Amino acid sequence: MSADVSAGMSADVSAGMSADVSAGTSADVSAVIDGSRILAALAKVRDPELDEPITALGFVASCAVSADGHATVRLRLPTYFCAPNFAFLMVADAHDVVSAMEGVRRAEVVLVDHFAAEAINGGVAARAGFERSFPGEATGELDRLRADFLRRAVLAGTDQVCRAVLATGTEAAGPAALAGLRLGDVPHSRELDRLRDRRAELGLPAGDDAPLLIDPATGEPVGPDEAAPHLRRARTMRVGIEANTGICRGMLRHRYQDQGEGEEER
Repeated sequence: MSADVSAGMSADVSAGMSADVSAGTSADVSAVIDGSRILAALAKVRDPELDEPITALGFVASCAVSADGHATVRLRLPTYFCAPNFAFLMVADAHDVVSAMEGVRRAEVVLVDHFAAEAINGGVAARAGFERSFPGEATGELDRLRADFLRRAVLAGTDQVCRAVLATGTEAAGPAALAGLRLGDVPHSRELDRLRDRRAELGLPAGDDAPLLIDPATGEPVGPDEAAPHLRRARTMRVGIEANTGICRGMLRHRYQDQGEGEEER
């Protein structure tokens, strides 16, 4: 009988330990998966000026989700005085993508170490919009600002795609000849996909039949005579954005020595 009790106790303890370990492992795996999903969602949010994901830039200080679906995200920026309108867009976009995730019951996205953090965080949480978040200071919402930066991204993306075409050295690789090309004529690349995406966001032609060179403000094709100056503007825009990106990366790394969640190594 003593042996039976001992065996029974051993079995119970063993079963209990197995159940605890199994439950703990499942919970840990679940937490890792959920955190990865949140990070993947945040990768869809871009810095409007730099046109890069906030994850790749190192702007995500932390992200986590509790067992009951409470997601918390903390964002950081290169300086204490980064433009509040840019910051508001990123915090609001991050809140939107995380809130829309299946399984997230409540989202808390906050900006830290920023002079306007209280106004931004409160306004985003209340879904008040930029103007109501900065009463007496903001003169409107940020739709126009977002569109302006998207047009800049289209120009910069045009340079990226066209440089690759010009580098082929083919007979058609000249500024004037590029004006006769369609997006479907260009070899597939990540840069081409990105250009299509930015044009589509603005409602500009982005299909295979769309001209490669267009005015990002109107969507009108750029003719052969205007191709060279158009490409010069595109190159200037691309160089400027890349320079600003490098500066911001350097300032962020100087301000915070740790790597952000999902940050790309450079």
